[in-house]
Amino acid sequence: MKKKIISVVLAAAMVMGIASCTSDPASVKKDKYLVGICQLVQHEALDAATSGFKQALIDKLGAEHVEFDEQNASGDSATATIICQNLVSENVDLIMANATPALQAASAATNTIPVLGTSVTEYGVALGISDFTGTVGGNVSGTSDLPPLDEQANMITELFPDCQTVGIIYCSAEPNSKYQADNVKECLEGAGKQVNVYTFADSNDITSVTGEACNNCDVLYIPTDNTAASCTEAINNVALPAGVPIVAGEEGIMRGCGVATLSIDYYGLGYTTGEMAAKILTGEADISTMAIEYYPNPVKKYNPTICEQLGITIPEGYEAAEG
Repeated sequence: MKKKIISVVLAAAMVMGIASCTSDPASVKKDKYLVGICQLVQHEALDAATSGFKQALIDKLGAEHVEFDEQNASGDSATATIICQNLVSENVDLIMANATPALQAASAATNTIPVLGTSVTEYGVALGISDFTGTVGGNVSGTSDLPPLDEQANMITELFPDCQTVGIIYCSAEPNSKYQADNVKECLEGAGKQVNVYTFADSNDITSVTGEACNNCDVLYIPTDNTAASCTEAINNVALPAGVPIVAGEEGIMRGCGVATLSIDYYGLGYTTGEMAAKILTGEADISTMAIEYYPNPVKKYNPTICEQLGITIPEGYEAAEG
């Protein structure tokens, strides 16, 4: 009888142990997950997205259950390709690709390891998917940093109603920058503005291109462009002395060289990506059916320092950027 009681108690303990184990998402599949991160380049927006991503996974899985292999491609697409290939060779459990070229490199490197993009503007453009409906399928999903482009265009006409010519500058190597530029151009032309588009191949000609745009335009617009984001000082050194204001696609560019933006929270975007990653890793969600997620509440912000230097008064409804 005593042996029977012990057996019953042990069996009950095993059942309780299994139940408690399966109720903890971190222990559904394995004790520690290896997560690879490929970030295209170091700048404020992408750095914030990576930080948010890592924190979400730590919050959801526990620091003891996740290990990160974080690498930066220093703005070079070929380096991003090598990084992603190496992550696949390491057999990581998931790859987070921060920015469009990183996503392209990761999706080319594997069709089995889950790949989550972040700071990617338009996945259909990035991955060459015609008639994109919001879900990539296969092993790819993620979050988009696409702001309401029509509202960004309206911001330009709201702040500078008397401007006649708007210059749009972006890196020709970034297809999502072109996507934004085309949409904003259409909106501005619909509002009766003349729009000139200027592209630079890389950081080497950004100063000369900015100078040309400043010589011919009243206001400049820069979309969420990674090359521009890493060269804001060079842009500001040309635009500020010329007295030409810049409306930016995201807050990091605005802090460096712009007067205003309608921007998303990149830390929050990265955090959402991390929450998606936790669901994938623990088996709670299937990446092939996960739709791309968007940041819901973009905020109008302005740069007090540059606005003061240019003598620009910002209307109500804008939040001053800190720092």
